[in-house]
Amino acid sequence: MADSSFLATRLDRGAVPLAIGDLLALIALLTVGATNHSSVEFLSANPLYLLEVYAPFLIAWALIAPLVGAYSAGAVETAKSSVPLAVRSWIPAAVVGLALREFVFRGGAAPAFAVVMLVLGSVALGGWRALYFKLR
Repeated sequence: MADSSFLATRLDRGAVPLAIGDLLALIALLTVGATNHSSVEFLSANPLYLLEVYAPFLIAWALIAPLVGAYSAGAVETAKSSVPLAVRSWIPAAVVGLALREFVFRGGAAPAFAVVMLVLGSVALGGWRALYFKLR
């Protein structure tokens, strides 16, 4: 009998470039958002602020994405399979990230912010993955 845990079927070594790119795409999205709402002077004077912006969404992504299959063998095959897995992972991850932001970290989760995070996060992750497969 083969020993294959649930997570073992959800994680593929070939997905490491996707994981790195996903993190960079999310950090870029969150950084652009933070700089649009805060001055560079404020961000320079408060270096931990960006970590508080990143933390809830990166924690949520790290928890949810493997469970949904964003790094499964299917995710590394084609953009046609990878992009939908990223978006399907982002939707619950964004909801968890918003809850963490509201209840654990400083920040709010206003409905307009939630919509922006759901849409722009999906675009950032899907766009990055589509570009990855196009250039690969």
